Amino acid sequence: MANRPLFVPVTTPPFVKEISVEFLWHAGMSASQKRKSVRSLHDAATELGLCNRPLEISGVSELLLGTSLSAFSLEVAFGGDPRRLECVFQAAKKFENGGPYMDLREVEPRDAKRDERLNTSGELVAFEVYGTSYPLVPTTAFYDFLYLLGLTQNPELAVPLVEFDGFTDIQFNPERSLNCQARSAAMFVGMTTAGRATNGLQFADFITNWN
Repeated sequence: MANRPLFVPVTTPPFVKEISVEFLWHAGMSASQKRKSVRSLHDAATELGLCNRPLEISGVSELLLGTSLSAFSLEVAFGGDPRRLECVFQAAKKFENGGPYMDLREVEPRDAKRDERLNTSGELVAFEVYGTSYPLVPTTAFYDFLYLLGLTQNPELAVPLVEFDGFTDIQFNPERSLNCQARSAAMFVGMTTAGRATNGLQFADFITNWN
């Protein structure tokens, strides 16, 4: 058995609720094994009445919408031409001894995430895009902002997303990571349901909506 979070949209800030769900884990690194775990997680969540239509957002999702919404696939135009979100996020990291490493916008998402400079440049102090600095607090705010911005720029993905009421990322482990694409997606649905406009999204407005 294992526990993973289910992210459920809500209509009050911060527009997402995280619920830990216990389910049968299928060991193995293959996509087929991960998909079995996703099915087990979704079955457990629906049987508990936590959601009716869950969506896995990752590269192993069984739905094209879920794979397209992965941070490795979703593109966002922020401080330049559209680039895959994972690359934009990693490139914006400003450390005490280096960064931001804007060249990471141009590489493959997996390479951007694993770039050794991200681990050898000291403590993370901010996010910075072309001279504009963005704070580390609230903890996941910058990542969530990028994700929501990407959705507003890709309505063909945003429109069908609101038909789902629970979101997972089987590869996200809250004990190892902070940011999660499934959480950001749930937040978008929560904000949309609450009538909080996200078109023309600006970071300052997003932080105001957060509270």
